[in-house]
Amino acid sequence: MKIFAISGLGADERVFNYLTLDYEIVPIRWIAPKRKETIIAYSERLIQEYKISDENEYAILGVSFGGLIAIEISKIVNPKWIILISSVETRSELSSIIKLLGKSKLLNLIPKEILKPPLFFAQFMFGTNQKKLLKAILKDSDLTFTKWALKELTNWKNETILPNLIKIGGSKDKLLPPRGNNTILIEHGAHFMIVDKAEEISNILNEKLKNEHISKK
Repeated sequence: MKIFAISGLGADERVFNYLTLDYEIVPIRWIAPKRKETIIAYSERLIQEYKISDENEYAILGVSFGGLIAIEISKIVNPKWIILISSVETRSELSSIIKLLGKSKLLNLIPKEILKPPLFFAQFMFGTNQKKLLKAILKDSDLTFTKWALKELTNWKNETILPNLIKIGGSKDKLLPPRGNNTILIEHGAHFMIVDKAEEISNILNEKLKNEHISKK
């Protein structure tokens, strides 16, 4: 089974190198959004780009903002499982501050150049000591994409509850705190736990997917 994996905002497939899953990971790389493109239209283009719907059995994994894309893709295609890590399932799980940013339209006025945070602040918000990796990811960030993604995040409308969902959140996540009673909680996990807690997350996913596979036979 393939797991199509979507990284978080500003990140790339390097964050999946730390996972040790019993399944093939197919990283989905970010493509440039079109002018005024919605998150739904963007997700449709990713489906076509990676021929996701052509697979017989697959999962969609999304980290942080990638989780929103994973949800939107899964509403169009039919994955066996949807996996969210450090992300949210519906708009109601977004914080009041994020929702307020969307309503205020403030992001439209902010120059994209100030959307790349200083390393010390990024380390604090992501809750990680992986300074070298985080610095490399920040350096390679596409700020045009970052601004588009932030606007789509703050204005995300989804309230659809999807079946076959595995949601893993960290108890110390400052950016997208875990909400909902269906979250598998990683103690002391922060927003960058896809790297920092990779072994624990891998064990959970391998066990869950194995059991789910057995139960469906």
